[in-house]
Amino acid sequence: MDEAIFFDTMRQGLWVAVAISTPLLVVALATGLIIGLFQALTSIQEMTLTFVPKLAAMLAVFWISMGFMAQSIVSFFHDKIIPLIVGV
Repeated sequence: MDEAIFFDTMRQGLWVAVAISTPLLVVALATGLIIGLFQALTSIQEMTLTFVPKLAAMLAVFWISMGFMAQSIVSFFHDKIIPLIVGV
């Protein structure tokens, strides 16, 4: 396998990973900021107050975007990885 093909495939794989993880990371960031502001305004310093809503929001977004994630991975493997393995 040529180095250019290898590095191009790795670059595209990393972009797929970024695209897949972006919805979860954005929701975790937004939820953390909202809960942090709520804790700062009310002076409530409870650890479960940050963990449970963030986990619930991430689980909901994961459930919603699961089809997009699976389709992205399947199309990457179908378009890039399998042709490299078969040698087409």
